[in-house]
Amino acid sequence: MESVTNDRPQIPLAPPQEPQPLASSSLPSSPEPFWRVPITWFRALTIERRILVGFSLVFIGILVISAVSYRNTSVLIDNSGLDTRSHELVQLLGNIDAAMDEAENSHRRYLVTGEALYLQAHKTVVEQTPTFITYLSDLTQGSPEQQQRVALLHQMMDQQLKAEAGAIAQRDRGGFEAVRKLALEGAAKRELGAIHRIIAEMESYERQALRRRVVESAASTTNTIMLLGIGALLQLVLLAAVYYLIRHDITERRRIATELQHRGELLEAANKELEAFSYSVSHDLRAPLRHIDGYASLLRKAVGDSLNEKAARYLQTISDSAKQMGQLIDDLLVFSRMGRQEMLHTTVNLDQLIKTILYDLRLDLQGREISWTIDTLPEVPGDPAMLRQVFVNLIANAIKFTSTRPIGKIEVGVDRRTSGEVVIFVRDNGVGFDMQYAAKLFGVFQRLHRVDEFEGTGIGLANVRRIVHRHGGRTWAEGIPDKGATFYVALPTRRPRS
Repeated sequence: MESVTNDRPQIPLAPPQEPQPLASSSLPSSPEPFWRVPITWFRALTIERRILVGFSLVFIGILVISAVSYRNTSVLIDNSGLDTRSHELVQLLGNIDAAMDEAENSHRRYLVTGEALYLQAHKTVVEQTPTFITYLSDLTQGSPEQQQRVALLHQMMDQQLKAEAGAIAQRDRGGFEAVRKLALEGAAKRELGAIHRIIAEMESYERQALRRRVVESAASTTNTIMLLGIGALLQLVLLAAVYYLIRHDITERRRIATELQHRGELLEAANKELEAFSYSVSHDLRAPLRHIDGYASLLRKAVGDSLNEKAARYLQTISDSAKQMGQLIDDLLVFSRMGRQEMLHTTVNLDQLIKTILYDLRLDLQGREISWTIDTLPEVPGDPAMLRQVFVNLIANAIKFTSTRPIGKIEVGVDRRTSGEVVIFVRDNGVGFDMQYAAKLFGVFQRLHRVDEFEGTGIGLANVRRIVHRHGGRTWAEGIPDKGATFYVALPTRRPRS
């Protein structure tokens, strides 16, 4: 596997020094005031969460205001209904009082004159009394005190009417002389006085209730107006806060955009310098390496068989190192171009891609016995050439690191598939690797084995990760020493938005 070598010399660590205590560490830190805790918490939120918190608080405030306003409005409506009933009750009591007075006066005139015309008021009251009492009972519902007065008033009215009826019967039998005293004093003087007193008490009670309800309604109206004012103020505060936060966010975004533009310009300049460096590496460094390799070959031919075995080995090492350096430069240039290469967005059939790769690698498989397991692979959006390079590297690695096995086993399949991505794996039974080096596998020039064990420059997996990242995917690996390795590639199933 391509990662760092594990034969690097260990650097001894210096013994840890005891930290010197700070002079101020002995002083107790004063706790943060409780009123600053919500402010600190609010400042730590993002602008979206601040706006959400502000809207939530205002919404809760408006709910509370609405509930209280609804209760106050209900009180006003109830009081209005009670006020109407009280006014009707007072008016009815006045009518009853006047009717009873009229009945008494007309009754006395009849006793004096004997004219039947004066009995009409008495008869009318007798007929209307049940209606009066029923109406009074309805208007005093919910007030036990008034209900008791209504019952007492009904009793007194019956007594008055019975006394007047008795006087009328006595007048009819004995004439005026029989009722002279009653005609002068009144037959139901005591009952009429009690009726006047009861009606006065009922009117007084209702007027006091009216005054109480007026005060309560005025207070409810004032509270409702204040609450509506507070609600309007909360909305203004929220709008002002949202305006401030949005303005602050826009200012911050402009600052970040300016900074990003500046960094983009710096990055563009760095990319141009990198391209110049790549050109220099491609043209200026290759010539000396070719000279080293060429002159080593010329020297070997010039001296012929006069070189001893050690000198021949030295020349061969020089030539091999120059060629390896050239290969490293070529791989580095490929890695550099991979980050700048324009991507072709199309649909890639991974099944057909793997078959084509295996066909192209057939010459590398001569003399090898490999058991292949290829699952049905899906189609994914991406660049066909780049994804080909991904799976060429992974399959070539599997072939390379199973070369020590009598029968290599390589499997390509789907680990899992979701609505957003598909995970493809390449598994082998090769030499594997230690998981403590898994994080360094996809780095540039990172190797886990020596060159004399397995060839390679340590660029392949770095290219795999860079290509997959450009497709919006992920890469990782799992392995066990001497038991094989599995490399995973997670690719999105939907084309990213341009």
